[in-house]
Amino acid sequence: MMKKLLILIFIMSFSVSFSQESYYNDVDLLLTGAQLKDELAAKIIATHTNMLDYTPDVWTASKITDQNPNNTDEVILIYGWEDGSDSDITNDRTRDNTLQDSGSGASFRWNREHVFSKSLADPKLETDDPGAGTDAHNLRPADRGRNSERNNFKFAFGNGNSGRSSITYNGPDGPDTRGWYPGDEWKGDVSRIVMYMYLRYGNQCLPTAVGVGDNQFTPDDMIDLLLEWNVEDPVSPIEIARNTYHSNTSIATSQGNRNPFIDNPYLATRIWGGNSAEDRWDFYKKTDTEAPTTPTNIALSNVALTSMDISWNTSTDNKAVTGYNVYLDDVLTAQTSSTVLNTTISNLNTNTSYKFTVIAKDEINNFSSASTPVNETTLEDNAPPSVPQDVTIGTITDSSFNVSWSASSDNNAVAGYDIFVNETLEASTSTTSYTVTGLTSSTTYTVAVLAKDIDDNKSAKSTTSNATTSEGTTGAASELFFSEYVEGDDGGSNKILEIFNLTGTTVSLSGYVVKLERNGAGVWTTPLALDRGTVKNIVPGDVFVIGNGDNNNPILQPNSASNTTGQVDLVQPSNNDTSFGQPVNFNGDDAVALFKDDVLIDIIGVFGSDANFAENITLRRNGNITSPTTTYNENEWESFDANTYDGVGSHNSTLSTENNTFEAFKMFPNPTNGNFVYFSATEEATVHIYNVLGKLAQVSKITKSKNSVDISKLATGIYLLKINSDTQFITKKLIKN
Repeated sequence: MMKKLLILIFIMSFSVSFSQESYYNDVDLLLTGAQLKDELAAKIIATHTNMLDYTPDVWTASKITDQNPNNTDEVILIYGWEDGSDSDITNDRTRDNTLQDSGSGASFRWNREHVFSKSLADPKLETDDPGAGTDAHNLRPADRGRNSERNNFKFAFGNGNSGRSSITYNGPDGPDTRGWYPGDEWKGDVSRIVMYMYLRYGNQCLPTAVGVGDNQFTPDDMIDLLLEWNVEDPVSPIEIARNTYHSNTSIATSQGNRNPFIDNPYLATRIWGGNSAEDRWDFYKKTDTEAPTTPTNIALSNVALTSMDISWNTSTDNKAVTGYNVYLDDVLTAQTSSTVLNTTISNLNTNTSYKFTVIAKDEINNFSSASTPVNETTLEDNAPPSVPQDVTIGTITDSSFNVSWSASSDNNAVAGYDIFVNETLEASTSTTSYTVTGLTSSTTYTVAVLAKDIDDNKSAKSTTSNATTSEGTTGAASELFFSEYVEGDDGGSNKILEIFNLTGTTVSLSGYVVKLERNGAGVWTTPLALDRGTVKNIVPGDVFVIGNGDNNNPILQPNSASNTTGQVDLVQPSNNDTSFGQPVNFNGDDAVALFKDDVLIDIIGVFGSDANFAENITLRRNGNITSPTTTYNENEWESFDANTYDGVGSHNSTLSTENNTFEAFKMFPNPTNGNFVYFSATEEATVHIYNVLGKLAQVSKITKSKNSVDISKLATGIYLLKINSDTQFITKKLIKN
C-alpha cells in the first residue's frame, strides 16, 4: 500500500511540475541503478524513429537547435567562449550560420562535430551510414580548427576555457598524453551527451573510452569525471532547445527521442551514484529529506606495509541505509553496501600516516555527517629485494652488448635495477634488460646488476659477468640509409619509413633526424629526432622503423614483447601538435630525407618537385644497394602494390652482386605456430636467433638438403634472425604464435 501511495504521489508531482514530459509515462522512474538505466535505454532506442543523414539533415537541425537566441542568424559553437573581437577565430562562441563547412578549406567555417569522437567508439562512428555516427544528440556545431585541436584526445579534468588538460593518460602521444578539457560552460553538455550515447549505443560508446576517469565506484563503465561535470554544470537553454526539437516527430529532421539527462540530470545520480545532480523535476529529494545517522566505532586493524582493514557500526535511517562511503584523507576510496560494515584499504605507501572517515547514505543520496576521524600509520619497509639472477650477455657488437636478468622479488614492490659496468654505475632501468653502448672494440667488461624497491632498499649486486666486445668489421656502407617506404591507400593513415644499418658496427641514433618537403615547396620542415624514443641505437644488420600514430595495421603497430606483430620502433603521434604526424604523414609527391648533424645523407623523392612518384605504394630498396644517396634514383627501389607490409621490420642485403644466392631467399611460414620454420637458400648458412631482449636463443645450420630449423623450444614472441653465408647476410624478424 505504501509503495502504491508513493507512486501516486510521484505521478501527481510529476504531472504538475513537468507535465510536458509525457515522454516518460511508460518508464518506472522510481527504479535505481542498472534497472533504471535499462528502462531509459529501451525508451530512447524505441523512440529514435528517424535516422538522420549527416548531410543535409544534421546541418538543417543544427542551425535550429543551436541557434544563438541573441542573433538568429548565428549558431553557438561548443568549446568556444569569446565574442569574436580577438585575433583567434577558433575560440569564437558564435558563428554566422551560413558559414558551414562545405569542404572549401576556409578556416573560419563551422562543422557538425562529434562530441563522442568517431575514432574512440568501437566500432568507430561512421557518417555515411545513418545511425550512431549521425546521431544529432552527439553532433554539435563547432569551429573546425578548435575541434581539430581537440582531435581524438579523451576528455579530462580542467578549469577555465577549453584546451589541453594537464591530466595525462596513455593516449595518442604515448603514456604522457594530455587530455582535453571542453571548458567550464560545456563540461555539463559533454557529460550528458556521453551518458546519452552510452545508453543509446551501449558498449560501442563506453565512457571509459572517451574520458579520463575512475569507474571503480559505478556499477559499469561510467566514470567519475562525467558524474562530477553533470553536477557542476547545470542544464543550459540550448540543451533544452535541442531536446524539445528532437522529440517533435512532426519535424522531418528530428530524431524522435530525447536525452534523459538533459530532462533531469538527477537520473544519472539514480543510476550511477556520486554527488547529487540537479533534480529538474523537483521530486526525488522531496520524497526523503532525512539523512542516515553518522557511522560510529571506526576501527583499524591488520595494519601492514601497504594496507589495513577498516570497520564500523551500522547506521540507521528513517527509510533505509543503502551503503557507506569510506574516505582516505578526505578522498573517496571505497564503497560498500548497507550490509557490509568493513573493507580493506590497499595500495598505501609504507611508513605513512592516513586519516579515515566513513559516511552513510540512503536511496535519495542523503549523506550522513562524516564519522569521527581515525588515524593510523602503515609499517616501515626495511627489507631489500632479492639479488638479480641469471645475468646474461647477448647481442654483442664491437661497441655494445645487451644485458638481461631474471626479475627480483620484494616484500613490497621492485622499483627498478642499477647496471654496473667495470664497477661504475652505467644506468638505471625499470625493465629486466639494458643495452650498453659506446664501448671499445675487442675489450672485456665486467657487468653486475642490483635491484631496488620503491622505498629505495637495495639488494646486493649480482654475480659478476664478463662481456667482450667483438673486433668489429668493415661494413659495406659508411652510413645509415632508407630501406623501405610505405604510403597506404586506406585514407592516408598508414605511413612507414624504415632505416637500415649496413655499416658493420652499432650506430647511435643521436644526431639523426628525418625531414619532410611538402608539395615541392623547396624547404625541409618538421625534423623528427630518431633518438627521441626508447630505441637509441641500431645494431649491425638491423632496421629502425618509424610509423605514423594513426597506423591501423597490426604490423605497423609499436614493437613490444606484448605485441607479437608490431614492427614500429618510433611512433610519431598524429595530432594537432605534430600537424598530424609530420614528417611521417607524407603523400606520394612529398620528398623525405635522412639527415645527420643537419647534413643530408639519404633521400626518397625529388627535392623541389611536386611530381607524384610514390602515391599509395610501397617502395623497397634493392638488396644490392649498399650506400645512401643525396639524389633520388628510382632504379634503386622496387615498387609494390598499396598496403604491402610484409617486408616491414627487416631488410635483405646482398653484399655480392656476382654471387647473389640470397636474392630469392625466403623464410616460411612467418608468422608461425608450428615447430619448424623453413628456408629457401642455395648455399649453406648459419642462423642465429635472438629474443626481444637481444639474448642469443639458438644457433642452427641450413643447407640445400636441410632447409628447416626446429624452433619447438622457443616460446611465443618476436625473434630476430641473422642468417650468414660466406659472402652475404640477411636479417629477418620471426613471429612465433
